[in-house]
Amino acid sequence: MITNPNIPPDVRAVAADGTQLRYKLMELSAQYPDAIALGRGDPDLATPAHIIAAVNEAVRQQRTGLSLVAGLPELRQAVALKLRQENGLPVTGDNVIITTGGQEGLFLIMQTLLDPGDEVLVPDPRYTSYDEAIESAGGKIVLIPTDHDDAFNLRPEVVEAAITPRTKAVLIITPSNPTGGIVTEDRLRAIAEIAVKHNLIVIADEIYEKFVYDGWRHFSIGSLPGMEERAITLNGFSKTYAMTGFRVGFVAAPVNFIQAMTKVKALTTGPAATISQYAALAALTGPQEPLHEFQRIYAERRQIMMEGLRAMQLDFSEPRGAFFLWTNSASTGIHATELSYLLLKEGRVLIFPGTGFGENWAGYLRISILQSTELLREAIERMKPIIARYRAAH
Repeated sequence: MITNPNIPPDVRAVAADGTQLRYKLMELSAQYPDAIALGRGDPDLATPAHIIAAVNEAVRQQRTGLSLVAGLPELRQAVALKLRQENGLPVTGDNVIITTGGQEGLFLIMQTLLDPGDEVLVPDPRYTSYDEAIESAGGKIVLIPTDHDDAFNLRPEVVEAAITPRTKAVLIITPSNPTGGIVTEDRLRAIAEIAVKHNLIVIADEIYEKFVYDGWRHFSIGSLPGMEERAITLNGFSKTYAMTGFRVGFVAAPVNFIQAMTKVKALTTGPAATISQYAALAALTGPQEPLHEFQRIYAERRQIMMEGLRAMQLDFSEPRGAFFLWTNSASTGIHATELSYLLLKEGRVLIFPGTGFGENWAGYLRISILQSTELLREAIERMKPIIARYRAAH
């Protein structure tokens, strides 16, 4: 419960809506020109030069007309090749649709898959756009609890216990936003067996697959036996190649499902921007050295933030992947929304409260590492006296 009377009414008004709460805090941060943003998950690194060059070349050659609704055939084929070689998925270009970002891919999946009343098992905490996508299709969210002591991994027995006659699908998010946790291969194998046993669809969001740390590795559930006809894999280019503004994602699924998604897309947004698709094609087929440099940079930043949180005596789940540190702020004694507001107002640091990712997480903060090492260190120094003051009072 939020008790601080200094929290603005407009923040209080959206405190229970994770998505609106995040946007409201970003709106407030615009009032502070010197604010350091550790909120959103948008990469701050420059899009690789060969991708920009491909866009310029496409424009020069006037390749600006509409593509097929499902996407450029050569891009769909390149995505399928990547999925076969890197993820072990048995797919061809016909199994792929190109979407206007991963967000549209998520909504198209739910609109195509769900009937009113269908249940989707969703890990908690989670990015609340999943809630909205499921609810917009008339579906019902069933939360699957995860916990700090288990590094926010999914427990197969907990997944199976939540299944009812209305369960249609289970959502797998690995690496996770917001926790930075991964679902390990042994658990994915067990969940795949559960999905086959109960005839469930598995939706695998793998948007952060390229960013894993400390020897952990990403594993795709769609590569397992029995998954070919029931796995839907969601991914995109925004995080991997710092291409958020290009808005290109993709979904791989059984051919009949891709055909159904294409019909929905034709009636809503139509094909993804052609120029952006050529950029995505260059990202996949061009040099991968920039990605390797991104991985090195994020690993360094992750280390800096972990050291800073330890210095503040804040507990956190050591992130195995993604761009975030899911930090336990309960020792400060105040609600995460209040703490986020105070960190912004007094410290000029924008951080999202755990309640931006589910109502059960009032004692957590999600801190991103998408700033330079210098700004990360400055943010830590700004946070220290505020955290220390409330820890001492508590």
